[in-house]
Amino acid sequence: MAYFIHPNGVVQDYWFPKVSGDNFEFNRTMKPLEDLREHVQVITGLDQLNATPGNDGGGDHARAGATYLTGMRAKKTGGKDIRCGISVDQVAAQQLGHLTRFPSLELTCDAIRNTGSCDTGYACAYQYNMSWSSPMTPVTPEPNPRLVFERLFGIGNHGERKRSFEIRRERQKSILDFVMEDTRSLIRDMGHEDQLKLDEYLTNVREIERRISDTEQIAKIHDPKVPTPAGIPDEIGEHMDLMYDLLVLAFQTDQTRIATLLLAYDGSNLPYPQLGISEGHHWLTHNLRVPEYKEKVGKIEVYWMEHFAKFIRKMRDTQDVDGSRLIDNVAMLYGSAISDGNRHKHDNCPAILVGGGGGMLQPGRVTDAGGIPMSNLYVSLLEKFGVQGVNQFGDSTGSYNDI
Repeated sequence: MAYFIHPNGVVQDYWFPKVSGDNFEFNRTMKPLEDLREHVQVITGLDQLNATPGNDGGGDHARAGATYLTGMRAKKTGGKDIRCGISVDQVAAQQLGHLTRFPSLELTCDAIRNTGSCDTGYACAYQYNMSWSSPMTPVTPEPNPRLVFERLFGIGNHGERKRSFEIRRERQKSILDFVMEDTRSLIRDMGHEDQLKLDEYLTNVREIERRISDTEQIAKIHDPKVPTPAGIPDEIGEHMDLMYDLLVLAFQTDQTRIATLLLAYDGSNLPYPQLGISEGHHWLTHNLRVPEYKEKVGKIEVYWMEHFAKFIRKMRDTQDVDGSRLIDNVAMLYGSAISDGNRHKHDNCPAILVGGGGGMLQPGRVTDAGGIPMSNLYVSLLEKFGVQGVNQFGDSTGSYNDI
């Protein structure tokens, strides 16, 4: 299971296929997926109404980022009292994450900002995090491909990494012993609210302890015959490719079965000089009435889709542990909680579902959900993923089983 978010909505005229069903034709933005159509389901008619202004006024990009995987309305605050909802990936991770070394993997091709106010009175944490382990706790993603690789496979060159795991494991044990001893002395002097915060912290400590325990079986940790990434590339396309490659490796080696990748925060104003575009993406989306600017936004969206298509091809060409193709055993959603970045619309949001889901999905189609919450789709995906007992999620009103 994997979720990807792209920023600032889409150019409507270029995004949606012309015909529903299995006899569809990709529109301009999705043309890079043409040779992958058998693995793709385009879903229309999915809404994210908790990202709309309501009584909160401006801040659509912050709300969209927070709502995308939670289906919940973010509390409007620029301070520490953030509140949203648990995200769909973390619901799955909390029930099934024990099956792998890492319950989930959170990645980003953007910066990390968990403090301060960013969008019209909303905390930056809403825009820069996709995953939420609780309504008050975003799960900070990792932007550095090198650190992601070393977390998964160890430090050093091929053949050296298992020894690095042994060293790191012993070091982490020593640090955790110190942390737990220090914590016991703190608890005596804490008020109730501080104790709640400390409990969140200790939950993370216990998760680290679990991972250390898992690495006791060093022999089972994979050591891919690939070089460790150098770090964060300057060019966004190269950054995306590295993160996509790491997801392929993580799934192929069964390090985790749940992942998120924030391609750029909603509201991103990144220019694309590699495409000959010097203006910022966000600024361009608010000037779509100018044909030249609309064309530039269209080029950016095709560029993003080209890199996503490259990733899908790698999933298709990579063998899973059961001998099938990796693409046949995944369910991956690429989309956004903003449909029209110019008008800040949140109905009929972009959504591409990729993969066979272990035989439980029916790709190769375009379907129309008819204007239901995107959370309905999440209810169905959780069920097909094997998560039990989730009949309601976010703002869901039921399920969406035509997938």
